Amino acid sequence: MDRLLGGNPLAEGLVGDRQPEPCAMVIFGASGDLTRRKLVPALYSLARERLLPSGFAIVGMARRALPFAEDMREAVSQFARRRPVDEALWESFGSAISYVSGDFDDPAAYERLRLHLNELDLQRGTRGNRIFYISTPPESFETILRHLGQAQLISRGERPFTRVIIEKPFGRDLASAEQLNRVCLEVLREDQIYRIDHYLGKETVQNILMFRFANSIFEPLWNGKYVDHVQLTVAESIGIEGRGNYYDQAGTLRDMVQNHIFQFMTLMAMEPPVAFEASAVHDEKVKVLRALRELPMSEIDRYTVRGQYSAGFHQGQPVPGYLEEHGIAPQSQTESYVALKLFIDNFRWGGVPFYIRAGKRMARRVSEIAITFKQLPHALFSGPMGKLSHEPNVLTLRIQPDEGITLKFLSKVPGPTIEPRPVTMDFRYGTSFGIEPPEAYERLLLDCMLGDGTLFARGDEVMASWKYCDRVLRGWAERDAHRKVALPSYEPGTWGPEASANMLARDGRVWRRP
Repeated sequence: MDRLLGGNPLAEGLVGDRQPEPCAMVIFGASGDLTRRKLVPALYSLARERLLPSGFAIVGMARRALPFAEDMREAVSQFARRRPVDEALWESFGSAISYVSGDFDDPAAYERLRLHLNELDLQRGTRGNRIFYISTPPESFETILRHLGQAQLISRGERPFTRVIIEKPFGRDLASAEQLNRVCLEVLREDQIYRIDHYLGKETVQNILMFRFANSIFEPLWNGKYVDHVQLTVAESIGIEGRGNYYDQAGTLRDMVQNHIFQFMTLMAMEPPVAFEASAVHDEKVKVLRALRELPMSEIDRYTVRGQYSAGFHQGQPVPGYLEEHGIAPQSQTESYVALKLFIDNFRWGGVPFYIRAGKRMARRVSEIAITFKQLPHALFSGPMGKLSHEPNVLTLRIQPDEGITLKFLSKVPGPTIEPRPVTMDFRYGTSFGIEPPEAYERLLLDCMLGDGTLFARGDEVMASWKYCDRVLRGWAERDAHRKVALPSYEPGTWGPEASANMLARDGRVWRRP
């Protein structure tokens, strides 16, 4: 797998003049769905783009024995970005795949892993560099970290390097996140910890910074003087898809808001960093999270809305309600939909409401940031029937699907009268650049190999995010303890419960319909 970048614009865009060093990547939880659908297909795509180092190895580790290389060959044929599988490439890529079975709490398994990695250093030239990807249920995170340290599989020095990628959720509340962070720091330096959020690998999320800080026409307007409000939406048309046991313990606030939404909200709201490098970007993101105004507990229902989808129809097929899903407690108060109204109390955003919503079984799958600008102080032009036009300018950053950017503004309708009508300028990645963007995990895995933590979460970011969400969760718990009522429901294929629309209506605003 010689690394050749010549004539490969995607490769040049991903790494520039940086080159990953030889290394072995160990995937804990190798029998899981994430490994099959995302991780190994992403690594194969990097190999296809000639972005992996020549000395590279993949080691799967899980409790049960399995034909890992053969299973991954099938997974790549199903889920890799480019198909069919290139047989010549697979011969080289497949030879780099191996497997070690063992229980995560068994010291002997880590000794076998250590010996196997030493063999790979000799056979494949991985030079003692290690990346450990912990893709297991959260209850195994601390166990794996402690055993890695005890087995002397982690080097705290600069060379050879050791890096650990930890999947979400990083804790289920502030206390558990702090405990997990303490365990991490017992065996690792902060810059060796890569808390992954795949949303940060999406092209449009990364482009937020480029859009803001490389274009002089937008940054002067990016503040409370010109922005009326901001809406952040992450909607999914599917339900919980058989994940009832997990989802009923998590809920949408933990599953989507605390990580994904807060991550791209900070990129949208942060101040310009002094440089585009990890510590500078993280410093500015943390400032945004620390500036979030605490919600008053007595008014938790005014600033937050919860809901659960009811039984109904999706794409013409009957679907169960949230409380009817397998693994959901009959009287569950866990939200499948959440909406929040929050404020960032700093000089740039003081007084500007940020409205957040996320949910399952909604009208369509879409993730976007919509910035609505303030109305002009005086409208010169009237619309049809002599009505004044009050259409605001809206800038929309579409994260998925149809990644792109749209600007809505008023234009004159052709003809003898002066009649304004809203029109849009639309930029789409696929049509503008003519190449297929890489999958999020491709970018993030490559960045970890390069030692670049810019698109990962730092410890203080995670704690600041949990501090805010913890207060919301406590407010809900206190409310439920005093007034046990069913959560508002919403029909599948809609945009959430009526209470969510009412939250904006009180401010004279409405939710967008993407």
